[in-house]
Amino acid sequence: MSMFFLGVVTTLAILFMFGVIRTSSTGQPVIEKALNRKLSEGPYIVAVGGGTGLSTLLRGIKSFTRNITAVVAVTDEGGSSGRIRNEWGMLPPGDVRNCIAALAENDSELRKILDFRFDRGELAGHSLGNLLLLAVTEMSGDFSKAVEKMNHLLSIRGRVLPVTTEGITLMGRTKDGQKVKGELSISEHGSELTEIWLEPLEAKPLPDVLTAVDDAELILLGPGSLFTSVIPNLLLPDFADKLKDSNVPSVYICNLMTQPQETQGMNIVQHLDWVSAALGKTPDFVIANSAPIPDDIISRYLSEGAEPLYLDDEQRGIIRGMGCKYIEASIVSVFDSPKEGRVVRHDTQKLASVIFRITRELRD
Repeated sequence: MSMFFLGVVTTLAILFMFGVIRTSSTGQPVIEKALNRKLSEGPYIVAVGGGTGLSTLLRGIKSFTRNITAVVAVTDEGGSSGRIRNEWGMLPPGDVRNCIAALAENDSELRKILDFRFDRGELAGHSLGNLLLLAVTEMSGDFSKAVEKMNHLLSIRGRVLPVTTEGITLMGRTKDGQKVKGELSISEHGSELTEIWLEPLEAKPLPDVLTAVDDAELILLGPGSLFTSVIPNLLLPDFADKLKDSNVPSVYICNLMTQPQETQGMNIVQHLDWVSAALGKTPDFVIANSAPIPDDIISRYLSEGAEPLYLDDEQRGIIRGMGCKYIEASIVSVFDSPKEGRVVRHDTQKLASVIFRITRELRD
């Protein structure tokens, strides 16, 4: 176990070295004060999701407000998070870690540090950030307290909350009656699902998650994997009821592409149908990309079983009939990934601009 604690000590040392963890200071530059004041006056946003989609969204909206509560799914069972969940009985920390890094003042540097993965020994495959969350959880005895401490420790713009601290498992049933268990199996059978739920059925959300809804001006759902990032949060009955009964407008942010197996062959209306069923009502807005994606990238995605998600006239008519407003905007960004080559992701700033245009219109 000494190697584990060496990893944690190394994490803390690096964070202090890079100035990510800050000591108290009485002086604050005038420009920084003005920026903090402006951000403090921003709208209150609750963003619900998980995976890389939610962290991408957070990096954009933190430029407009610091009144952010990120509600994060805790059903991840792969990689380092899955190992920690199985070996330590702790909730998976990976998505929480990504969201904390996304809301940090200098998210790119912090992300590099927290995402660093060991490649040998008993720590092989673990990230520094996951080990740090594990250590703070062991010290505090509670995962939610550990996340709260990390929120303050790293002086993030906003707050990250796990949707629940109960050990929950994602369950589903396919068209042929097969019962599937766990996030990985759900992802593999997503396009065949007819039903999805959590066990235990009556798992409770954190009280602070429910309080955040009371204070919100806008609820954001997604972007992210439909069945394994967005919907799991909505399967907690008390949280779904809170959102359904709230008068706070909600926005579903659609993915740019379908996902192989999980949402293969589904269009935007079908995505929206699943979200509406879990939520108990139709979201007030849906945001979809309208910008073209280069042909060479589309060809590669198609070969992997993924295709672009766009609205057409038929889908627009159906969405209007659902009482939902659709917003189409150029929100796609293309960049080179060392592991995947040219990939498409949401443009964080363009997406944030669309969201805050909605908040301005609602305030007016």
